[in-house]
Amino acid sequence: MENHETAPVMSLKDWVVTMLITFIPMVGFVMLFVWGFSDSANPNKKNWARAALIMLAVSTVLYFIIFVLIFGTMMAAGGFEGL
Repeated sequence: MENHETAPVMSLKDWVVTMLITFIPMVGFVMLFVWGFSDSANPNKKNWARAALIMLAVSTVLYFIIFVLIFGTMMAAGGFEGL
C-alpha cells in the first residue's frame, strides 16, 4: 500500500497572498524556488510552484526562439541597414 500524506487545504487568503508575493519582481522568482524545493512547504503550493517554474522555463525558451527567428529574418532582409 502506498503511504499518502494528506496536506492541509490552503485557504483563499493563502492563495491570494501567494499570488501577490509572486507578482513582486525577483522576490516572486526566488520564492518559487523556495516553495518548490522546500520540505516544509505545503505540497499543494510546492506542486504549483514547480509547475509555475516549468511554465516560466518553457515560455522563456519560446520567446528566445521567436526573437532569434524575427531578428534573423530582419537581418537577412536588410532591415537594420539604417542603424
